[in-house]
Amino acid sequence: MKTNRKWMIGALALTGAGLTGLGAMAATAATMADGMTHDTAMQMHHHHDMTTRTVRSTVEYTLPAVTLVRDDGKVVSLPDELNDGRPVILTFIYTSCTTICPMVSQTFEELQARLGPDRDKVHLVSISIDPEEDTAARLRAYARRFDAGPEWQHYTGTVEASIAAQRAFNVYRGDKMNHTAVVFFRAAPGKPWLRLDGLATPAELLSAYHDVVASN
Repeated sequence: MKTNRKWMIGALALTGAGLTGLGAMAATAATMADGMTHDTAMQMHHHHDMTTRTVRSTVEYTLPAVTLVRDDGKVVSLPDELNDGRPVILTFIYTSCTTICPMVSQTFEELQARLGPDRDKVHLVSISIDPEEDTAARLRAYARRFDAGPEWQHYTGTVEASIAAQRAFNVYRGDKMNHTAVVFFRAAPGKPWLRLDGLATPAELLSAYHDVVASN
């Protein structure tokens, strides 16, 4: 079944991207060649931008003092969840997404297996950017699709809390359809975040994780 799911996700990506995806890739290259920053270029493109280019940057982020609802239904503090001492690998998704989000989540699924003995030491975090639709129950069902283990948790909450979290990580684009692929890594509380923009492979995520932990 996993093979079929991977094929379906790939087909969705190709169907969703089409000529629009190719045009967006060309536009990204052109704008970046003109000196436009990567974040600005990413904001210009629709959700279906399927470029495989990844860009790393190290950034300091201040976590907002908001509460979220974890996929087990418990109301939690975002800073407390991210500052429990474990390395964090974080992304933003929404469950009705049919392109980028399932691809990122599938990559997280494969990353879990590649982490080996480190798997139980890492906190994988997926925060919904569509909290009005993504209830805790819906996130639990979504997590099961990708065999999420206990180290990988999904979060929802109020619209305001979700937007605050998105703004804190500079991923808020005003519309979920403008969502782009981005993953954040942090070795420990108080450390800077490694930001990885673009559709990364499981090998790239694992490499980024090892780099962050080694620099701690």
